[in-house]
Amino acid sequence: MSNATLSPLPSADHEVSARLREALLAASFTADGLLDLLGAPAYAALARSETVPALRATRGDTPLETLVRLFLLQQPVPHARVEGVLPVHACVAGGWLIRVGDAGGDLAATVDVRPYGGPDGEDWFIVSDLGCAVGGAGGIGNRDEGVVLGVGGASTTLAGITVRTPVASALDLGTGSGIQALHASRHATRVTATDLNPRALHITALTLALSGAPAADLREGSLFEPVRDDESYDLIVSNPPFVISPGARLTYRDGGMGGDDLCRSLVQGAGERLNEGGFAQFLANWQHVEGEDWQDRIRSWVPRGCDAWIVQREVQDVTQYAELWLRDAGDHRGDPAEYQARYDAWLDEFEARKVKAVGFGWITLRRTSAAEPVITAEEWPHPVEQPLGDTVRAHFERLDYLRGHDDAALLAGHFRLAGEIVQEQVGLPGAEDPEHVVLRQNRGMRRATKVDTVGAGFAGVCDGTLSAGRILDAIAQLVGEDPVLLRDRTPAQIRLLVEQGFLEPAPR
Repeated sequence: MSNATLSPLPSADHEVSARLREALLAASFTADGLLDLLGAPAYAALARSETVPALRATRGDTPLETLVRLFLLQQPVPHARVEGVLPVHACVAGGWLIRVGDAGGDLAATVDVRPYGGPDGEDWFIVSDLGCAVGGAGGIGNRDEGVVLGVGGASTTLAGITVRTPVASALDLGTGSGIQALHASRHATRVTATDLNPRALHITALTLALSGAPAADLREGSLFEPVRDDESYDLIVSNPPFVISPGARLTYRDGGMGGDDLCRSLVQGAGERLNEGGFAQFLANWQHVEGEDWQDRIRSWVPRGCDAWIVQREVQDVTQYAELWLRDAGDHRGDPAEYQARYDAWLDEFEARKVKAVGFGWITLRRTSAAEPVITAEEWPHPVEQPLGDTVRAHFERLDYLRGHDDAALLAGHFRLAGEIVQEQVGLPGAEDPEHVVLRQNRGMRRATKVDTVGAGFAGVCDGTLSAGRILDAIAQLVGEDPVLLRDRTPAQIRLLVEQGFLEPAPR
């Protein structure tokens, strides 16, 4: 299908958007207001694309119930009810509402509008195509190829891991409904947003205007095509159409390149677009190919002159992966023969490429002038604490510290234990000594790592007052070990604890 089958979009007129925003806020059509009205179960059901609980919770005639039915649940509402809540004439003239029903007695929304809470309590609104405001991809009411989705788990994940330091320029590639551009507008002087789909650019303009955010520089084109050769950025973010699929049926998710080539091209192209010290952060899928280490595959994508942190969050075998995205498109609800044919095509594609599984995760690049950039690729499927932007930034700061300190400098350094670290001792009940000791983070990545008794003792007394070397000398005396040998074998363990965020260099 083409964009011609989708409904016309409202005008991006700032005056009308400002009046609509004012009316929405006056009725408490906000993330907090929705939670208060619907209650936690109905609110959570919306994220699963289930609207019945919300319909039951909005059977009254308050302004907020009217707006939820109109903009989130796509229910026609009598003109008289809307008139007391919204500037109806301006909203109809601006294309936000249309007259429906007998003699135009009811009003209906032309787009979904979802309240969205900003990181500092901002009241934002994400605009998307009808049927796409709730439940992300699963909430789509149609499968038009040009459809623009609202808020989904992937978009909030990327927003949460993005480094939020003040920057002069930010680039959002494949902006969709403008969620990443909206977040970037808080801390970037200039925001550029690109998308292959012109409809997405228009919806991004609506999202920014309705959220009271500055306008972005909107450019049509694929990946870095709309970016001039002389342009570079302090921050690049992208939640790209990363799905590895046969063909490019759905613009919002299918990259249109073979295998994971789109994600590879995105990562490889970011290096030359980044300013020194700048970050590029992506969500991506990558193939697990028979006879190939997935970490080697992704490492080969990293451009020269960039540190990288690659975190694989999930792996699915090819059947799970195909089924996930067939359900995403609603194919399982259609003709069984057509579903089977599409499933077959997906497995044919994977078989031809010798793909046995698909990984999903985060890729962060940072432009560096260091002679030897560091690439860290790891698997971490465990729960983390969002937002992680500060954790990501601190990871690269610790890389710089470790790169600039040899073992002698490390032992002369001072460290302190990071906040909310707990120690667990594992062993048989009643045993005099534990089999091993585990340090566990309760914040950020929530890592856990095994240490020996020396490592546990070292971490436990790190408060920034004594150098690492002096602490080890004291431990050597306590356990009766040669201090020279202890100083020789312990720096590797200290490096690991610093790299993973258990220990932090203490300011002097």
